[in-house]
Amino acid sequence: MMAKYDPQVVGWMEKELVDIGVQALKAESDVEAFMKKSGSSMILINSVCGCAAGGARPGVGFALQHKTIPDNIATVFAGVDKDATANARSYFPEVPPSSPSIALFKDGQLVHFIPRHEIEGFDYEQIAEKLTPAFDEYCTKEGPLVSEEKLKEAFSSDERNGR
Repeated sequence: MMAKYDPQVVGWMEKELVDIGVQALKAESDVEAFMKKSGSSMILINSVCGCAAGGARPGVGFALQHKTIPDNIATVFAGVDKDATANARSYFPEVPPSSPSIALFKDGQLVHFIPRHEIEGFDYEQIAEKLTPAFDEYCTKEGPLVSEEKLKEAFSSDERNGR
């Protein structure tokens, strides 16, 4: 499938996640390999919208500062990596497609899901607060994922700030 958005133009929207240790899944095969990993896994369906920029991406980053985090963390970019996104969504077919959204799995089974309507209108701290109780329940890996300094650096890019 052809990308709806130019990957070079929106690349920074993925890079801020990659810079904090989130794996970018670009193809169907990437999603397949990711979903075969054991333990807890989280996938952020990324988007170009303001609620992804102001809520979902930094919310995931902030949540990954928690004392427990998923073993495996990835993102697919709706509108850019369409095949990877469709494949990721195939792991939760009972949930209507929305982006951004966040899916948490335990040994391949969906255990927690945050759809767009629970992201839009909420700030990153509120989104993190929706994730961390699920991390406590389903995850065992010790957090944080990156230092607070690295987190701030990742989410203060010139592109993010319109420069």
